[in-house]
Amino acid sequence: MRVVLQRVSSASVSVEGRTIASIGQGYLILLGIAPDDEEAAAEYLTKKIAHLRVFEDEAGKMNRSLLDVEGAALVVSQFTLYADTRKGRRPAFVGAAPPDVARPLVDFFADRLRAFGIPVQTGEFGAHMQVALVNDGPVTILMER
Repeated sequence: MRVVLQRVSSASVSVEGRTIASIGQGYLILLGIAPDDEEAAAEYLTKKIAHLRVFEDEAGKMNRSLLDVEGAALVVSQFTLYADTRKGRRPAFVGAAPPDVARPLVDFFADRLRAFGIPVQTGEFGAHMQVALVNDGPVTILMER
């Protein structure tokens, strides 16, 4: 399971010109699922994400978590995080889970974040999406389990 986590002032997802999800302060989470990923990986990553201290406190130090700032999360399924570009000029995506494996894990991941009391919105699985964001900092973190 791979996560690209971006601290944002705002983020949104549109499909066919229609905004389907948007958040203010929080995280845009691009989530890639591998064929052998299990719920345990989602449990680990969501706990880490909820408590990760990357928001600034009064002294300007990254010392506050998403829970501390009462932020939200926008979770977007992103199979291209498993692109293999070692050969040729066209990426291969054989390292990404097929939709019947990935979709339930993406839903489980979002639900686990919600269990922490985090407001969560999601993209549309399998759709061609336009993702807009204002990366705050910028802060972008790669996580893997």
